[in-house]
Amino acid sequence: MNAPMGLGTAALYALSLVFYVAYLYANKPRIGRIATACLAGGILLNFFNMVERARLVQSVPYQDLYGSMSLFAWLLGLTYLGLEVFHRQRSVGPFVLPFILVLFLVAEMGPSMPPSPPPARGSLFALHVTLNILAYSAFAISFVLSVIFLIQNHVLRERRPGATFWRYPSLETLERMSRSSVLVGIIALGIGIIFGFVWVYRVRGQIWEADAKEIASLAIWAIYCAYWWLSQTTGWRGARASYLSVLNFLVVIFSYTIVNVYLSNYHRYF
Repeated sequence: MNAPMGLGTAALYALSLVFYVAYLYANKPRIGRIATACLAGGILLNFFNMVERARLVQSVPYQDLYGSMSLFAWLLGLTYLGLEVFHRQRSVGPFVLPFILVLFLVAEMGPSMPPSPPPARGSLFALHVTLNILAYSAFAISFVLSVIFLIQNHVLRERRPGATFWRYPSLETLERMSRSSVLVGIIALGIGIIFGFVWVYRVRGQIWEADAKEIASLAIWAIYCAYWWLSQTTGWRGARASYLSVLNFLVVIFSYTIVNVYLSNYHRYF
């Protein structure tokens, strides 16, 4: 890929992480604004880097595993930035930026591969992949928020809050943000799966092939719908719902890695 652009993107993401951590400890609004600005700059460069990838491979920039990871990093950053602006909370940044940085670095270190059959082209294909990765990004945000919830809940039980404890969102806010992220993911994944079935029908002449990735995607959609329903009930709010969110995201990671690489017959990454 474009080396200067890739290095610039990684540098901005890394600087954003540093400033988010500094903001968490110093609690100075100016440092927080710099962290957000670096993240926005990294997201912008990441986008142009994907455009350059698309030009080089003469296809969508996420037609291979590493390209999809670059898209994952971009959408995760964009999703978090929107969440930060909407809720006016920067204290979650130190937990999200490591995911973004690692995803982008791995994507940059991997080779770009030309598309292989079935042809990885077309608007339906692009929408299918984009919406699926957007759903994964929303689920990743929910995972991070759930981990923070569990840490805060444990600290409160132990009655040993540290200096940075009060800078995190309240438990109620974390839970609400997590549910909002999951709802976005459920909608995006549901529509993405539908586009995927239509695209497969156009390419292969049938909608359902019982491929491992098809089964995994439907399973992920189902378990997050179950999380959404259970998190509305009194008995499953709080720590129980957070543990369920963490377990659900482990299924997402399993689908994105093991299922894609070893179990699916034709899915390469999404």
